[in-house]
Amino acid sequence: MREQALLQTVLQGYRRILGHRLAGFYVHGSIAFGCFTWETGDIDFLAVVTEPLTQGNKEAIIRLLLSLTPDAPPKGFEMSVVLQDCCRSFRHPMPFELHYSNAHRARAEADLSAFCREMHGEDPDLAAHVTVVRRVGLALCGPAPGEMFAEVPPDCYRDSILLDIAGAETEIAADPVYLTLNLCRVLAFAQDGAVLSKRQGGEWGLAHLPERYHPLLRAACASYADGCAFTETACLQPFAGDMLARIRHAFRLPQV
Repeated sequence: MREQALLQTVLQGYRRILGHRLAGFYVHGSIAFGCFTWETGDIDFLAVVTEPLTQGNKEAIIRLLLSLTPDAPPKGFEMSVVLQDCCRSFRHPMPFELHYSNAHRARAEADLSAFCREMHGEDPDLAAHVTVVRRVGLALCGPAPGEMFAEVPPDCYRDSILLDIAGAETEIAADPVYLTLNLCRVLAFAQDGAVLSKRQGGEWGLAHLPERYHPLLRAACASYADGCAFTETACLQPFAGDMLARIRHAFRLPQV
């Protein structure tokens, strides 16, 4: 599989750059859930280090990922480097040493040095990533995920996934597949405590949501699976509004 070979190339590069300071390398996202497709998925991973990265380390890591972009899926990589001490004692939002995804590619290519100096801080998304790593993540090096990462409190995971859908009602037309499936998996967690992939979220929606939404859900699942055109646009905004109301009710949040 192309993505597995690519991950091994990335891991070898991190080992070369970081040496003994690389404490673990963990795959999450669709690859860990077993539903990755080259056309629609990105390659998600966390690297754990024993001490802070130097500017040279950061630049070498980003150069490596940029050099592998031609061999990567269209959505590229999404990765964060985090300190081992922060993994063993979780706090929210979780600090990170370095982050990169396709969203930052142009900035990294334009001024690598400035990008690497500025790209650090705290990321609320890491609560969701660590939760997935603990549930289904793949350790390509280092101890098992449950040994490396402290448990994420459910309210931190909730806050993290809610951020992803906060603007769904106005944004769903621009990114219908992602938000349709994401709304389903957030509601699945709110109602059942399930931690799901986007594909599993769509399947959960087909099993639990009213039949009037099934054409939309089937279209989103199909487009996510193979990148085919998404044409079920008529009820996107009502669907998003209804799902947000259901999610707020399930989490006992104020309705707006």
